[in-house]
Amino acid sequence: MIKWISNLFATTKSEHSSTIMKKFLIVGLGNIGAEYVNTRHNIGFKIVDFLARKEGVSFETVKLGALAEYKFKGRTFLLLKPNTYMNLSGKAVQYWMEKENVPLENILVITDDLNLPFGAIRIRQKGSDGGHNGLKNINLVLNTQNYARFRFGISDEFKKGKQVDYVLGDWDDTEKTTLPERLEIGSEIIKSFGTAGLENTMTSFNGK
Repeated sequence: MIKWISNLFATTKSEHSSTIMKKFLIVGLGNIGAEYVNTRHNIGFKIVDFLARKEGVSFETVKLGALAEYKFKGRTFLLLKPNTYMNLSGKAVQYWMEKENVPLENILVITDDLNLPFGAIRIRQKGSDGGHNGLKNINLVLNTQNYARFRFGISDEFKKGKQVDYVLGDWDDTEKTTLPERLEIGSEIIKSFGTAGLENTMTSFNGK
C-alpha cells in the first residue's frame, strides 16, 4: 500500500514536471503608450502582437503587463508585454516566471539591437545586456544572464547625439515595407524555440 501511494506521488510529480517543461514565457520588450507603438524600441511588443493576431489569441491586462496564451503542438506559450516601461522589465519577467513556474531555460526575451543591421536576427543562449536597459534590468532582477534572447536589428543610422530620438522614432518607409516579412520570421522563431529547442532554433534562424 505504501509503495502504491509512493508511486502515485512519483507519477504526479513527474507529470507536473512535464507540464512545466512544456510551458514557455516569451517576453517582448517595449514601452506602453500610443506614442511608442510603432517605434524601433518596441519591436519586442510588435513581434508578440503579430503572433497573437496571426493565431487569433488576445492579450489581457494582468499584473505588471499584458498576457496572451497560445497553444501549439502540446506547448503553452505565454506571450508577455511588460507594462513597467523598458527600464524595469525585470520585475514583470520575474513575477510571471515565478507565478507560472516557468524554468529559466524556457524563457525567451525579444529585444531591439542597435548593433545589428535592420531586420538581422541574432538568437543567443545567454549574454551581456549589450547596453540595452531592458536586458540590464532583467539581468539585475533575475541575478543571471543565462536566459535566451532574440535580438532584432534596428541598425545605427543616426547622427551623433541622436540615439534616443532614433530608438524612440518610427520606422522609415523602407523598413515598413520589409517589416511584415521579418515579423513573420519572428513568430516562427517563437514557435521553434518551444518545439525544436534553442540550439536548433539558433541553427535555423541566426543570420536569416
